[in-house]
Parts: sequence; structure tokens; C-alpha cells
Amino acid sequence: MTTLTPAPSAHTRPSSDPLHLIDVDHVQFYVGNARQAAFFYAHCFGFQIEQVSDLTSGSREAAHYLLTQGNIRFVLTSGLTPVHPSAMEVAMYGDGVKDIAFTVFDAEKAYERAVSNGAVSAYEPRTWKDERGSVTMAGIKTFGRAVHTFVSRTGEYDLTKVKQGGLFMPRFQRVEGSPCGGAAGCGPQGGTGSAVLSINEHNRKHPCGLKYVDHLVGNVELGKMNYWVKFYEDVLEFKMFKHFDDKDISTDFSALMSKVMSSGNNLIKIPINEPAPGKRKSQVQEYLDWHSNTPGVQHLALRTDDELQSIAALRARGVDFLTLPDTYYEHVWERVNGTLKAHGRPEVKEDHKKIHDLGILVDADDEGYLLQLFTRPLQDRPTLFFEIICRRGSQSFGKGNFKALFEALELEQARRGNL
Repeated sequence: MTTLTPAPSAHTRPSSDPLHLIDVDHVQFYVGNARQAAFFYAHCFGFQIEQVSDLTSGSREAAHYLLTQGNIRFVLTSGLTPVHPSAMEVAMYGDGVKDIAFTVFDAEKAYERAVSNGAVSAYEPRTWKDERGSVTMAGIKTFGRAVHTFVSRTGEYDLTKVKQGGLFMPRFQRVEGSPCGGAAGCGPQGGTGSAVLSINEHNRKHPCGLKYVDHLVGNVELGKMNYWVKFYEDVLEFKMFKHFDDKDISTDFSALMSKVMSSGNNLIKIPINEPAPGKRKSQVQEYLDWHSNTPGVQHLALRTDDELQSIAALRARGVDFLTLPDTYYEHVWERVNGTLKAHGRPEVKEDHKKIHDLGILVDADDEGYLLQLFTRPLQDRPTLFFEIICRRGSQSFGKGNFKALFEALELEQARRGNL
């Protein structure tokens, strides 16, 4: 029987706190072609192509596709004009994450508090509303190209109803055949081809088991990690959760440093990476080199309750993961189960051979263990990738896997000619 991992609590700070984060409202990607990108994430990762806002629904500036799986909501945005910000950024950076949006009780008050704490505005509060309700958004700039948007919702656009299948916001319409989930005000439905209906039906019958965003990692320039740590402490009132230096995250050739910031209710964790001196180029520096020397989101970690099932399903769909040498598994069980035993924790219950066969990494700490695996880059530039993670008590990030992971990454960098 699968043990379900509870979602982070969002209720440890009072609703009167403007920066109380209720949920990760959505993650917005800027992409070159939203329609095509939607099929990639649906086919490879099992997302539902659920709603769309485009020319047919009155959106004249950009096309937006809402993809969902569990409590994950991706919005893929493509500009319809050459001067739309997404078109301009894709030309500079390629496809990638633009906005990590948080649901709050009052977006305007959250924005005002963040700005008073020192944030630079990305855009002032704006409200979209119709007879169903309203959605208010306001954004602040964070590292590099990235933005954090505060989102507050009323009426049929309340996030609880969105999770049940309700419309995401005005000008969005459901694609034909998407499950309504019983939510009021679920329609209307927009026209889509049979390919969308087919892939959505396939994904409902063959789920990949991804539940929600566990954390996201930002890559920043050399010497800027502490600057952005202070930003999250001062502006968003986050706390330091973990700190890894170049002794923790290094090989014989490259290294990086990382500090993990966490919201007050542990809803979201944001590790911030910077390069560290090494004999060769680190993965962070490679990211910056191919991201116009601009900081941004390096990867999203997506949580599952069953790592083996999720990785098997994703591999069957053609997802490319990093490859580990067989030598990794010669000592991993002694290390992991030894740590668990020392802290009185149950040993790894998943089938060891299947873990090996699927190429999954395992780590443990005083709270339990985790299983994780990293995709190769999701586009031609070696920038954004995903991590698939399952937590069995551990709330860390796989410190014991850092050396093996970095060696695997260096092999990929060497293949690309970037080491």
C-alpha cells in the first residue's frame, strides 16, 4: 500500500498576514509555441491540456494553455505579436520558467507589503472579472528574468473550485472533453482537435502520479547568492532552511554553493545556487552561459507518492533522465540504510532491484529517506530541467547524492562541449 505524503501546511501563519502563502497558484512558462509545448508536456509528463486562452476566447496579445496534474498547474504562454514580452524573452533565453505565482488572501495587500519590504515591482495590481468572479494579480521581480505573482481569487475562480475543474480565470475556456469535476460554471468549451482529446483520455487512463511542486531552484551569478538570500528574508519573509557549500556540492572538477530558502509555512522551498571555483565549468555557469548570463529557474522538483511508478511511466513515455554509473549502487544501500538505522528510522521499503533498474537515486537523513531522479534539459539549450522526487520523511535535498549527480552532469556537459 502506498503511503501518501501530506502536502505542506499552508495554515501556520494567520490570514491577516499579507504574505501568508496559501498555495502555488501556478507556474508560468514562456515558450515559443504554446500549442506544441502543451503536447510535449502532455505526452512526456502526463499533464492534462485542460484550458486555453487564445484568439478564439478574446486574447489578442498571447496564447495561454493551462496544463494540470494533481495540484500542479502550468500556464504555457506564447506571444502573438513580436513585441509581446514572452516573444522577446524566448528569443533571448529559449523556453523556460517566467513566473512562480502564489495564491494569497489579498494580492494587492501582499504586493504592497512586498514592495514596502524592498521589492521591485514587475507589474502593479490588475483585476480580471466577469459575472463568475474575479482574479487579481500583482507581480514583483526576483532573480534575473523570474517573477513572483501574488494571486487572489473570488467567486467561481476561487482556487478550490479551479482544483475541482472550474475555469482558471476570465478569457479561459475548457478544451472539449476535459473533465469538469462537477464544478459550477465549468463551461464553456473551446474547439480543439481530436489529438488533444486523445492524449487527455490516454493520460487519465495512464497517470504519471505527479502531485505538486515540491521546490524550485534558482541559478544566480557568482557572488550573488547571499544577496538573494537576503531578498527572500527581507521581502517575502522567508527563512533559511539549509545551507550547502562547495565541500558539500563538488567533484574533482566543479562545484557550487546553495542556500535553501523556505516560506514561513514551508509551502515552498527555493534553493539558490551560485557557481564556485573549480578546475572546470560548473552546471550553474553552464546554465548562465546559455541563458544570456541572466539568472533564472534551473529546475522544478515535482512530488510523487510513488517514485518507482512515476519514473517507470515517464521512461515509457520517452522522458530522458540522467544516467548514473552502476558503481553508484555498490555502496548506496549500506550508506542509506546505515543512516536510517542510526536514527531509528525504517529502512527503504521500495524494491532495491527496481530502484537500480530505473536508475533512481536514494538518500537518507535523521528524518527518513527520499528517492529522486533528474531529467536531462527539456529543450535544446542546457537550461531548464525537472526533478521527480518522493519523500519518505526526509525534508532535505539528497546531499548524499550530490557527488554522483554532479559526475553524471559533468558527463552530459562534456557531451555538449561545455565542460
